[in-house]
This record gives sequence, structure tokens and C-alpha cells, in this order.
Amino acid sequence: MVEWKVSDGLTDYAFAVETMESRADAIARGDADELIWLLEHPPLYTAGTSAQIRDLVDPDRFPVHPSKRGGQYTYHGPGQRVVYVMLDLNKRGRDVRAFVKQLETWVIDTLDHFNIKGEIREGRVGVWVQRDDKPRSVKGHPAEDKIAAIGIRLRKWVSFHGISINVEPELDHFNGIVPCGITDHGVTSLVDLGLPVSMMDLDVALEQSFRKVFE
Repeated sequence: MVEWKVSDGLTDYAFAVETMESRADAIARGDADELIWLLEHPPLYTAGTSAQIRDLVDPDRFPVHPSKRGGQYTYHGPGQRVVYVMLDLNKRGRDVRAFVKQLETWVIDTLDHFNIKGEIREGRVGVWVQRDDKPRSVKGHPAEDKIAAIGIRLRKWVSFHGISINVEPELDHFNGIVPCGITDHGVTSLVDLGLPVSMMDLDVALEQSFRKVFE
């Protein structure tokens, strides 16, 4: 059994982390079902275990939360669907690479519901979309923007943290950091790509794609 939970409003980040850690411990003990938790945060930055202080461009803009998840700096805020993934890899195979690949596939399949081609790039975390409507790079490469971030942590082979997908956040808020340490590509969202997608639309697609990838 995988429980699905959707929180309305904006969820405090510290509360979310505490809740995730408690639930992950309960799952590891066999006292709780796995959980997919969908929410939004107030504007904030998180610093993953690989974060470099030089990538925090505007440290006074929003609260900065150290995070034990993998990755570098990320932004969370209204209009972004955060999906916290508490799954038991003891039952799903103790293969971290395969699990991250499943998360990537989940995001890509979800985006496909809206006719968006999400792609993975070697050496770049997250899911990317090619922007043919933007100028090519000086080397002639197509422009690419990031639409989803992925960062997880495992405790006793139970995952927490997870993914975030940009529906309609304030893209200017990403300017206070170098997202995931990448300077030569931008950030986009479903609405920025011209798609009037609601958070509920995305949630439906996420649940349908989850079943396809994980069950």
C-alpha cells in the first residue's frame, strides 16, 4: 500500500523534514505504509549535501535551509509541486541508481501527459526541456531549461525528499541561487512553456504515471 497525501496551502519546510524523517523511520520499522506527499512550500532555498556557498547568489532574499538530501542549491515556492517520496527500497530492490532512474522516468512520463518532452542530460541533475524558441548557444547547441529537480536521501533503505516540478512559480526567484550549480542553462515551468496546467492537473498525471513506473 502506498498512501497519497496532498497538503493545501504552504507547508513549513522544517515541519516537512521532521514529518518525512518520522514517517521514514516508521516505514523502516514496518509500522506505516509508504507515502507520496504532495505540497507547496513558501519561498525558500535549500542547500543539499553538495552545495557550494558561491552558488548562493543572494543569501538574504529567502530563508536558506541546509538539507541532507543529495544535490546542490534548489528553490521551492508557491506554484511548484513538491513531491516527497517515502518508499521502502528494502522491498523494491536496494539499487539506488535504478531508483533514481525510476524517479526520472516518473517525471518524464508525467510531463508526457502534457506533450512535453522531458530529457535527462549526462552530468546535469533533474529533467530538462529543449527550447527551440530561444537562441542557440555560442557553440550552436539548442537552448535547454530545467523543469524538474530531483534530490533524495535514504535511511535504512527508505527514501525521503524527492522531486519538484515547476507548474507556475515565480521564475525570478531562482535568480538568488545557481540552481544545482549550473550556470549556462535556464529554468522553466509548465505555464512558461505556454501550457495552462493547474496543480490538480499535474497531481492526476503524477498518480497515473506513478502506477505505471513503480507498481
